[in-house]
Amino acid sequence: MLTEIDFLDVVRLTPLVAIDLIVSDAEGRVLIGHRRNRPARGTWFVPGGRILKDETLDRAFTRIADAELGIGRLTRSTARFEGVFEHHYKDNFAAEPDVSTHYIVLAYGLQFTSTISVGRLDQHSDYLWLTPSELLARADVHENTKAYFR
Repeated sequence: MLTEIDFLDVVRLTPLVAIDLIVSDAEGRVLIGHRRNRPARGTWFVPGGRILKDETLDRAFTRIADAELGIGRLTRSTARFEGVFEHHYKDNFAAEPDVSTHYIVLAYGLQFTSTISVGRLDQHSDYLWLTPSELLARADVHENTKAYFR
């Protein structure tokens, strides 16, 4: 396990690899959460998280789905791969000046047959279900989330 100082060096020197979950319901609405953590704190964003060292993609997907959505044992094979995206942020998890954050993001779409109660309030302060057009029209939805619907 990295110390906070070591992880800050990683963020300063390398891109991070992450998985974002584009969760939609039967009505075509997308789940977004109001971020508690840096980077992108205070904006609406799709759920997601970084892949840990030596973690397989399948294990990372299941862990992130549980941590972000509260859905245990969800497998990557149930999702649709949407592509690779890059996210750049001027800030970082520690609010350290002059240290940007760069993510390489593997985006996966999940389609639920109904609107389900998902989310963990330790990761996001609130959740919303919005249509892609509603999401694109809002100034408080992060541009990196909007990129999935353009």
